[in-house]
Amino acid sequence: MRLFACDKCGNALHFENVRCEQCGSALGFLAPRGAMSAFAADGVTSLLDGGRWKPCANAAHGVCNWMLRADDAAELCEACAHNAVVPDLSVPANLPLWQKLEVAKHRLVYTLDRLGLPRDAAELRFSFLADLGGQRAMTGHANGQIDIALIEADDAEREKRRDAMGEPYRTLLGHLRHEVGHWYFVVLVERAGRQDAFRAVFGDERADYAQALQAHYAKPSSDDWRGSFISAYAAAHPHEDWAECFAHYLHMVDSLEMAASFGLRTRPRLDHDGALEAEVDFSPYRASMDEILQAWTPLTVAMNAMNRCMGTPDLYPFVLGPAVARKLGFIHELVHDRPATRAN
Repeated sequence: MRLFACDKCGNALHFENVRCEQCGSALGFLAPRGAMSAFAADGVTSLLDGGRWKPCANAAHGVCNWMLRADDAAELCEACAHNAVVPDLSVPANLPLWQKLEVAKHRLVYTLDRLGLPRDAAELRFSFLADLGGQRAMTGHANGQIDIALIEADDAEREKRRDAMGEPYRTLLGHLRHEVGHWYFVVLVERAGRQDAFRAVFGDERADYAQALQAHYAKPSSDDWRGSFISAYAAAHPHEDWAECFAHYLHMVDSLEMAASFGLRTRPRLDHDGALEAEVDFSPYRASMDEILQAWTPLTVAMNAMNRCMGTPDLYPFVLGPAVARKLGFIHELVHDRPATRAN
């Protein structure tokens, strides 16, 4: 993710903005251009390209600021077209939860597009599910169908579940990036015939999934996964290891793009005076895995230190050892269809 600028006044804009706080111009995201645009007083003429655009139908619910070309027969934007099930809006409490989910989903789609990953809306579908009749909605995936429990958008409930599961990190965007990772295993590994290469890095995914998860949850808590896996859950099964690493890969490229947009400096190396110095001054979408890792570690150390100054938990409570770096490098290779520079 990055900052944008108002075409009319130059004010800094964020991805979710719908109106410029400085000049009052209406704003919308133009997915084909990968850019935010301010609009003329008519609300349809883009000040970015002079074209005529219309809002996504979901703008009426305050859940989308993406635009479609005015002559497009579709009513939903490229991100909302992936929705299979949305919450029942006759229940007032559902709308603010759906709004949070859409913020996360739109950010996910932005990153997928920046990486050039395929996302056919007929194959990749999202269902945002509320609890019904006393039956608890579950978050999960099945062949491109991504289910997200609506209650996860309730911050207090999500934190309660995070604590109960002993997880260091649990967010809506993290859920979406993890679950969509399962779909990209199908796309990047299975369909590409790369199973043998995958197994050499992650292990044999043909191991019984249900039994592996049962064993994982029955096992007493321990630290024996550290070093080889990004999280305790990643150690449960190769499919979960891949999905966890895929989510972290998206965390990394998205965060580094924003760091570069702000011109942030980090300090990863000691010189003879004990000073550390580096800048995030590259595009993570065109960088090697080595460049990404060399910038990511000091950036997260800095972010964690800032959070501690504010008395909040570490923003990124994870350690990327050589085994995890190799897995991330493998994903980078498949995403870009080019050899990863880091082999271990």
